[in-house]
Amino acid sequence: MKVRVARIGKPHGIRGEVTVQVLTDSPEDRFIQGAEFDVDPASHGSLTVGSLTVRSARWNKDILVLGFEEVADRNRAEEVRGATLFLDTEDVEDEDDEGWYEHELVGLEVRVDGKAAGSVSALQIMPAQDLLVVDTPSGEVLVPFVEEIVPEVDVEGGFIVVVPPPGLFELNSEPETRQGKEA
Repeated sequence: MKVRVARIGKPHGIRGEVTVQVLTDSPEDRFIQGAEFDVDPASHGSLTVGSLTVRSARWNKDILVLGFEEVADRNRAEEVRGATLFLDTEDVEDEDDEGWYEHELVGLEVRVDGKAAGSVSALQIMPAQDLLVVDTPSGEVLVPFVEEIVPEVDVEGGFIVVVPPPGLFELNSEPETRQGKEA
């Protein structure tokens, strides 16, 4: 299975380096010299690449700057802007059994107090904490993906347990359905 690990941003300097939006929780392990990533879309302007190989990786303040073997100058760097980098999870050894990939979570039933409340439709990777996007009958709910709120994830069983703070699942509901009170 291929998972998104980064999105290429704007060029940085004249040597073909680019900034990237990191979408993985372990960039220091993923973006090392020689690492190869699949690219989507594979065609950008006159540059057609199916994969990119990391030539260099460094941090500039809080921004990861990557150089690729296939991207020699700023013009080429501009052509790959906006592309998404993917990594094949079968090629990756996971030491941490505590985490899940987005494709493992999407489609899981969300249970609140033992009852189905919706299903996971996406995982948003955020700087402070990740968010589960949950589709409910009353709309989309963003659930902080932290142990206090999501104490159980059972991928094999097809569900997650959510212990929401008061009002989290009522935010998008109609005013008259909020426990009989007007908003």
